[in-house]
Amino acid sequence: MTALWKFLRLTVATGTVLAAPAMFAAVTGNFVPDAVFKGSALTGWRTLGNVQWRAESGEIVASPQPGQSGLLVHDRVLQDVAFAASWRCAAACNAGVLLRTETLASGGMRGILSSLTEPGAPSYRVTLDGQGKELSREKLRTGPAGVYRIASAELATAGPAPAGGPARTADGTLIPLPRPAADFRPGEWNTIEFALDANVLRTWRNNLSTGQTVADEEFARFGPVALLVSGGGEVRFRDLAWRDLQPKPNSPEKISSKFRKQTLSPYYYGWGPTVADINHDGVKDVVAGPFWYAGPSYTVAREIYLAKTINPSTDFYLGVQYAGDFNGDGWTDILNVEFTKPSLLFINPKGASHRWEQYTITDVLSSEMSLMGDVDGDGKPELVFKNSQNQYVYVKPDPANPTAMWKVHAISEKAPWPNHGLGLGDLNGDGRMDMLNPVGWWEQPKNGAAEGPWKYHPWAFSDWNRTSPGGAEMAVYDVNGDGLKDVVTSLHAHGFGLAWFEQKKSAAGEISFVQHDIMGDFASKNAGGVTFTEPHGATSADMDGDGIPDFITGKRYFSHHDSFIDPDPFGDPVLYVYRTVRNPKAPGGAEFVPELIHNSSGVGSSVTVADLNGDGAPEILTSTKVGSFIFWNKGKPKPAAK
Repeated sequence: MTALWKFLRLTVATGTVLAAPAMFAAVTGNFVPDAVFKGSALTGWRTLGNVQWRAESGEIVASPQPGQSGLLVHDRVLQDVAFAASWRCAAACNAGVLLRTETLASGGMRGILSSLTEPGAPSYRVTLDGQGKELSREKLRTGPAGVYRIASAELATAGPAPAGGPARTADGTLIPLPRPAADFRPGEWNTIEFALDANVLRTWRNNLSTGQTVADEEFARFGPVALLVSGGGEVRFRDLAWRDLQPKPNSPEKISSKFRKQTLSPYYYGWGPTVADINHDGVKDVVAGPFWYAGPSYTVAREIYLAKTINPSTDFYLGVQYAGDFNGDGWTDILNVEFTKPSLLFINPKGASHRWEQYTITDVLSSEMSLMGDVDGDGKPELVFKNSQNQYVYVKPDPANPTAMWKVHAISEKAPWPNHGLGLGDLNGDGRMDMLNPVGWWEQPKNGAAEGPWKYHPWAFSDWNRTSPGGAEMAVYDVNGDGLKDVVTSLHAHGFGLAWFEQKKSAAGEISFVQHDIMGDFASKNAGGVTFTEPHGATSADMDGDGIPDFITGKRYFSHHDSFIDPDPFGDPVLYVYRTVRNPKAPGGAEFVPELIHNSSGVGSSVTVADLNGDGAPEILTSTKVGSFIFWNKGKPKPAAK
């Protein structure tokens, strides 16, 4: 049977309008469905109970009377499934979605029921008779706290989802991007999305998480999706979409003709490499996780600290590396900086063949992002991060005692700042480094070290989309050539989105920004037709030699382990260069043109760009859950020597 005939047969048999993946995008932004209901007949569905069901113009309408209940059951049997829909009903309605609807030998049924209308969108084990009348229900236990695919009974249950509402700094300044609430909105169109995989059911109502529950398979292993309504008024459903989560894509490897890939290691050791002359021979070396690789061949790994491979499916090492001569002895040292841990300084043994001495030099990090840069203009790099008190700081060593705890300088107040997204750059053009994150930017005063917290300028450089706001490293450069520094950033480290924010400056010097989207979700029109999730690592550099920085980012694969917490977790782990192209006809005077570098490795928490061989064409270096890599930039052919 040809693929076209299978396509036509399924369309006719189920009453479901199927389309190519690009056409599915209009239904749900978070996954590409196998099928979407767009019909005017309920072919492929069966009804149980005494509720009247009908289909009209792509909507399914249920009209229960008081005391009535009924099911609309699809024919297709599924076990692990993603499902999305919109629905609308009055406040008194009662509606839910039944997953793994299993038919019993007795003629009755059982399955996992998720309420659409109850506060918190709870889920239940339910049993029903042969006509779909509910006989019993048992509330599912809340899923264990943490990141996992399979919930075990030993893990502690999670607390309630955080409440919505605004957040403020200590002096009352409103922080943009207040957390929305996932409440049911009577009389309006609401959305629901489920991902039921193994024994974990994750639910998002109105694109916000309502938590995760445990759906142990001994109760209901597999079965169709069904809609359940009971007395309380008409309920309308539309944009029903579902995807079988059993198939896991594995695309053939692709690499840009402009780059050559060199694998440093095929194992998961970390998420952020760095480049420096480690062995004092005048050649750049590479540091990735516990190893450093000597240039120019980069074929031998030497341990900095005891190496241990990490299971990419179930374990994290949230660490990145930075390099510098931090103790002033003329040899390059290494910092390991890790979320939820103190930072470690490793002192270069000056060529001796042993692992390096280590020292704790910072407080625990409460941000997943950190950056290294010359913040105070003294010509030496400082480390910027959010500490255990939820305060952005930069730290630097005491030259007299560099292995002791580094001196702390406040940048922000203590406040509920996001954990993702961080940038450094002279945003206002005064010659001093400023700091920015997803909810604004901090203007460095004339003497930032002495004057305490910097002036905070609230601005939303992100939004809420299933996960908390903020992405990766935020780039600061003049995108459109108007002389003002703009911001280029990923919007959600664990979701979708790339955008650039065009700076505008009033006659009075007031700075504002205009957002120009580069990439959204599957429902968006994206630059180059490119869509991927989890742009958790990024940087900027002039990759094509035109004198304008470009934006480099990609997908952090298995970002939250082998699970469906994040959208499209098994999409290709891509690495892209988004070329900055100044175009007066484009919105804001510029556009971003994506170029695929590799589709089988992605990014970690940071991306490093460095010209390793001195040919003027910078390389891209990444450390990910599938290994550490150099992507050698082939650049332009060199002119023949005369």
